[in-house]
Amino acid sequence: MIFITQLIYVIEGQEAVFDQFESIAIPTILQYNGRLLLRVRPDDQAIIEQHIDKPYEIHLVEFDSEQDFKNFMQDEERKKFLHLKEQSIKATILVQGIRL
Repeated sequence: MIFITQLIYVIEGQEAVFDQFESIAIPTILQYNGRLLLRVRPDDQAIIEQHIDKPYEIHLVEFDSEQDFKNFMQDEERKKFLHLKEQSIKATILVQGIRL
């Protein structure tokens, strides 16, 4: 089992486009033995300390294996909509880990 934490920085004014992409990408996770465990839009009151820009969203996803995650990333249907991701996302930070 692997865990993926993603900090997502959306281009201002492109939130609706980002939501379009997520409406396709998130259901696709299930097809590859993955589960979206947490999806958060942090506000300023939720941050106790910070040394990076506040992300628009934070996702925590688990996959049964690293191969499942790779297969998800290569999904042909998801790839058809990557232009929405590229149009709406300024940057992402992706952290891969395991449960200790």
